[in-house]
Amino acid sequence: MNILERVNAPTPAFFKRLRNIGLLLAAISAAIIAAPVALPAALVSVASYLAVGGTVLSAVSQITTNRESPATSP
Repeated sequence: MNILERVNAPTPAFFKRLRNIGLLLAAISAAIIAAPVALPAALVSVASYLAVGGTVLSAVSQITTNRESPATSP
């Protein structure tokens, strides 16, 4: 199964929720990073880590499928 087939395959409900949480984290962190006011450096640093974490969480959750791979089937 190539990457395009995995992205288009059905995603389990649990991973859909994780994907949405990751997107929410990425959006909140982007808003903090792009804020027009001066924010403490620690807050901006934490927001950048949350952006990376949210993006990775969303990407991994999106390519998780319900279908078993042929190698693990009996």
